[in-house]
Amino acid sequence: MNPAPPLRTISDIERLLEAHAASHALLLNVERLGLPDAWIGAGFIRNSVWDVLHGQSIDVTRLADVDVLLFDPGETGKEREAEIERRHRALAPGIPWSVKNQARIHLRNGDAPYLNTLDAVAHWAETATAIAARSTRGKVEVVAPYGVDDLLNLIVRPTPVFGHKIDVYRERVMEKGWPARWPKLTMLMSWEEAYPAPHSSFDRIDT
Repeated sequence: MNPAPPLRTISDIERLLEAHAASHALLLNVERLGLPDAWIGAGFIRNSVWDVLHGQSIDVTRLADVDVLLFDPGETGKEREAEIERRHRALAPGIPWSVKNQARIHLRNGDAPYLNTLDAVAHWAETATAIAARSTRGKVEVVAPYGVDDLLNLIVRPTPVFGHKIDVYRERVMEKGWPARWPKLTMLMSWEEAYPAPHSSFDRIDT
């Protein structure tokens, strides 16, 4: 049985990740390595929340990858990322670790340079995915630049920065096939659905 439901706030998500031993252990592994501005993001949190809201058990072994995010402008080579992945595999074998230095990822995404890891997360495709967690002295902290309402209400919506990349968002969401696993999801596939006039964006949100 999953710990800590019901989920209503970001604090509830923090408690969920702390109470679930396998999830907390992965966060502790990242903390142990002492990487700069390091978090685990995306599906690691999103999938766990959606599992709980669908009455399913959290299972980190079902993750396609565990996205470790760090921000280190001084060392942006992929070799460094590979070395960190090896260290994580030594701590937790069998976990599909994926390490990406967000100080270089803007180049792949066609964005301006990110300011830090949180700024990078704010440039992800879906509001429900734009979330990250870290452990600090064993205490879990969760950040979500667009809040957690969409995540907790099972809504898949493009983030405001994807207004000019809606086709990328749509292709990504269709490839994921999320409704097969989480049938209660509401999929907003067009910009007009996501941001109906006159509230066409999250312009007032500071990212």
